[in-house]
Amino acid sequence: MIKLSYSTNGLVNLSLMDAIDAVEKAGYPGIELAFHMDQFNPFEMSDDELLALRQRFENSNIKPSCIATPTLFFLADRPHDPSAMCVDLAGRKQRIKLIKQGIKLARALDVKIVSFGSGFIRDDHVSNPHVDPEALLIESIRECVEFIGDDDIILTIEPEPGMFIETIAQGVALIEKVNLDKFRLHIDICHAYCSDADYVTAIANAAHLTKYLHVSDTTEGYNLKILQMADNLELDLDFASYLIYFPDTADFLLLDGSRAAYFYDRAPDRNSIEKIAQDLSGVAEVVFVDYDQLPQESSSFDDEIFTYVLSVPRLSFYVLDRAKPIIHYLRQADRRGQGLPYMDKMVANSLTGKVHFHIIPGDGEIDFVGCFKAAVDNGFDGYATVELYHHIDAWEQAVSRSYQQLSKCL
Repeated sequence: MIKLSYSTNGLVNLSLMDAIDAVEKAGYPGIELAFHMDQFNPFEMSDDELLALRQRFENSNIKPSCIATPTLFFLADRPHDPSAMCVDLAGRKQRIKLIKQGIKLARALDVKIVSFGSGFIRDDHVSNPHVDPEALLIESIRECVEFIGDDDIILTIEPEPGMFIETIAQGVALIEKVNLDKFRLHIDICHAYCSDADYVTAIANAAHLTKYLHVSDTTEGYNLKILQMADNLELDLDFASYLIYFPDTADFLLLDGSRAAYFYDRAPDRNSIEKIAQDLSGVAEVVFVDYDQLPQESSSFDDEIFTYVLSVPRLSFYVLDRAKPIIHYLRQADRRGQGLPYMDKMVANSLTGKVHFHIIPGDGEIDFVGCFKAAVDNGFDGYATVELYHHIDAWEQAVSRSYQQLSKCL
């Protein structure tokens, strides 16, 4: 059986109590409590606030579905960092402490699920190839599950595009390696659509290990990979376009299968760049663009590009920040111009070319009827929580329309 829930991650302009009221009024039987510095800070909740919150749930039909701990900037100004597999032990301890705070709150509020994400392979991991990120992750998970003790609480991991644990299959493999009854899978259906070509079958195959669902919709995107230039670089231009970073100059070369553009800081050796483009993609002619002439002002693409950059692993945040004006430029380039590459879809970094950008269920391409049936028919019993953090300013419409659309799918 599936029960609908809504995440406070999309309601952060409201107080926590007002968010609960809004979700209950819309008809949801559940609400996910997501960590947030101002709305739901696990380190600042007083005993009186916790008591009032528990009584609020005890005296109403709506119940807390999950404590969601993977808040973007809770621990640092680097999103999702430090992770449970951070190279630095001090960083891992920060993440472990945050997850344990989630377990404490789950214990106090009688919540059965606490969720987290693996985090990303960062430039620190690349610089320390002797470190096994999976071993660090497993060690952190074991410590958190041990902290649960005898309580009726499950720790769940949520695969996410670009993360170390990205696909449902990777999540299942990790659960089997950890081999603890209180560690299970949290499937985000949007993430599954981005990461699994046959996402409905993947959900069905993992349903017996799945304790929690996230729900949002999405569409096809312009799949773009950012890689650092290397001697052994291999590109699959049928799968994605590529933005190649040159660390010696901090320049970038865009290759999209039929066109190429080089974004430079100082006038480059054009013959050398054209030869590189030819060798990597077969494209001989390159458009050269002065990086300093790229648009720097904010635009309607800010949220989309910010979300995209979050999903790119292995490169430093300095490199990713430098790539943002290029992506802005490509999203705004006039397709009737001088043959410049352009993106006529939202930018994506996924295994299927779908955009990791949560939109209202029913407004995209995902088969929710098929997903829900696949989950329930194969043993899933729990909450499916709508997570629409891009709709904070339009939360009333997002809450009501999501309930209306998903109710038809159950």
